[in-house]
Amino acid sequence: MIYHPTADKVTDLTIAYIGGGSRGWAWTFMTDLSMEASLGGTIRLYDINEDAARRNEIIGNHLTARPDTLGDWNYTTCSSLEDALTGADFVVISILPGTFDEMESDVHVPERLGIYQSVGDTAGPGGIIRALRTIPMFVEIAEAIKNFCPHAWVINYTNPMTLCVKTLYHVFPQIKAFGCCHEVFGTQKVLKGICEQTFGLEQLHRRDIEVNVLGINHFTWFDQASYKGIDLFPVYRKFIEEHFEDGYHDPDRNWMNSTFNCAHRVKFDLFNRFGLIAAAGDRHLAEFMPGREYLSDPDTVKSWKFGLTTVAWRKEDLKRRLARSERLAKQEEEIKLAPTGEEGILLMKALCGLGRIVSNVNIPNTSLQIPNLPAAAVVETNAVFGRDSIKPVAAGALPEKVLSLMTPHTDNHERVLKAALTFDRSLIYEAFSHDPLVEGRAKDSDIRQLADDMITNTLPYLPKEWR
Repeated sequence: MIYHPTADKVTDLTIAYIGGGSRGWAWTFMTDLSMEASLGGTIRLYDINEDAARRNEIIGNHLTARPDTLGDWNYTTCSSLEDALTGADFVVISILPGTFDEMESDVHVPERLGIYQSVGDTAGPGGIIRALRTIPMFVEIAEAIKNFCPHAWVINYTNPMTLCVKTLYHVFPQIKAFGCCHEVFGTQKVLKGICEQTFGLEQLHRRDIEVNVLGINHFTWFDQASYKGIDLFPVYRKFIEEHFEDGYHDPDRNWMNSTFNCAHRVKFDLFNRFGLIAAAGDRHLAEFMPGREYLSDPDTVKSWKFGLTTVAWRKEDLKRRLARSERLAKQEEEIKLAPTGEEGILLMKALCGLGRIVSNVNIPNTSLQIPNLPAAAVVETNAVFGRDSIKPVAAGALPEKVLSLMTPHTDNHERVLKAALTFDRSLIYEAFSHDPLVEGRAKDSDIRQLADDMITNTLPYLPKEWR
């Protein structure tokens, strides 16, 4: 890495992108890199689908050659983890553990017991089984980082976020890894919109909303939120009093027109019940709560104005993205250079010494950012990013009622990690039984059978000891 102090620029960076054949996130990453003039170097793309990575190599290098591109990057495909990682300054992990066929089992097989999941990649039976096939992949990645680039900063975007980061640190405790998630940004945008409506303001940025973040990934909360010294909790409370039934509607994102959108009514309800601002999308938040509350059946989901993301939709979307990949590689379509709203590149700049930034990240609770969660837990709080350092913010303790909602999940993280490393099926039965979506919804024998069937459906991606 070469730093040019007079130009405030870092060149000759090496970034290893694990999952570099992505037909979505990779293009987001490329877009942000292309718009950043202060960074440059080499992007090594590694993917088990090497053809997909090579296509992104073509797309990335064409993007670099465009006259409107500011970032100077060379994209190259690697055939092995070792080639991708050796000497890397940054490692970006964005993989799909398995295929959408396995995800179809994760999400939809539990429906036979009346257990509905709106995402199925973090909590619930789907999140548990997805973790079971993801953890061995992250064991391999962590060992490779330890061997080939032990001083690199590692940025994870893969779900289940908490267990991915937890695995990296379990295998390589000295790793410099953190997990990035944009769910908090969405809630800042809601608060921004409410501010604009309440005070007649225009063109606020979500970063204008200062928040204290505490919780675990996809089950994060704000216990403080302000705009230029104005406490936003009374503003939020009044908005909810006036709009609880209708919800909050982003003018560009009607919940009925997209599988990923919501009217934020689950957030509003959680605020009324617990006094904190729940800071993730409603689809994620609902999965951390008892199954009879927001996800008891499709009609209940609809009444809360969010949706169940079907895997059939994801499969159709993949077809569209494959077609777009073909067009981009043939230069029949161009990537639009516009800010994506992600912060990964800003965090990299700060770690390179080009400024400081505060952002929410997923890291171990070893500094006890949240003192009433275990030190072994991976938590999501704010942290200060500077040159080669991340300083986590002491977020404070969770209120007891919110802590009681979180504890089943942090306990399950321990069970699932141990189960994945020791091939202990009984721990998976325990994790299923203690998950709030499942608990009390079926007989123990039916829950064990569900776990067995879901494990069988994902066996091709599990170590041989599970067979």
